[in-house]
Amino acid sequence: MSKSLTFRAYLLSMLIFGMVLLGWYLATLPQQTAVTTQADAEYAALMGGGAVKKSGMPTPAEVGHTLREKLADPFYDHGPNDKGIGIQLGYSLARVLAGFSLAALVAIPLGFLVGMSPIMHRALDPYIQLLKPISPLAWMPLALYTIKDSSASAIFVIFICSLWPMLINTAYGVAAVKHDWLNVAKTLEVSPLRKAFLVVLPAAAPTILTGMRISMGIAWLVIVAAEMLVGGTGIGYFVWNEWNNLSLTNVIFAVLMIGVVGMMLDMIFGWLSRLVAYND
Repeated sequence: MSKSLTFRAYLLSMLIFGMVLLGWYLATLPQQTAVTTQADAEYAALMGGGAVKKSGMPTPAEVGHTLREKLADPFYDHGPNDKGIGIQLGYSLARVLAGFSLAALVAIPLGFLVGMSPIMHRALDPYIQLLKPISPLAWMPLALYTIKDSSASAIFVIFICSLWPMLINTAYGVAAVKHDWLNVAKTLEVSPLRKAFLVVLPAAAPTILTGMRISMGIAWLVIVAAEMLVGGTGIGYFVWNEWNNLSLTNVIFAVLMIGVVGMMLDMIFGWLSRLVAYND
């Protein structure tokens, strides 16, 4: 039953993919401009009437050709504005991982503190509620002014956008640990540090991983916009640079690569979440 469902879902996915490709192909077919009347046919021909007009959007075949060409040599480096897609994605991933790791170092211990202490929860909650809705990109001007480095500013923006989902989920997961388990640890006179690592952390791990998964998704979304602003290197800069070159084929190729890498990052955290999942 399960295999049959998977097979049908696979067929439906392939059908949707084929329909999207067909729609794309039909939308980018060359169109012949109309000649209005026989009387002014010569004038219409001079103005381009009757000529075959090609769509500005690239066809699926053109994007497929670009895909093969770019992926054949993803790590070439021909100067500041001409680097392979592998190098651009590498810069973006390095910034995302740096900002994400810094956020984890702050958010998870702070989330433990907020989740285990009602006083700290009440004291810090107004600041969290105030800072959480601010768009990460709104911090960019302040980061550029204070840090004075575009790459480090992008990492700071990733740090900010990754912080809140991890902090809130960690605090919620820690606060939701069953009191029976905490009471057993108290009865056995387990030290607070051992209780945090051996009781609270395993119990709250699924919720913490969910927060980390959300943070990584947001970070990968934000890095594209941040790199468009700071320029230099990265997949966001690549998209903006190709738009300035009016190369929509390369823009579509970059969009596909962003989607593929984002999906792979999400799959990694999905796998980690399954590792720490448990049944009560």
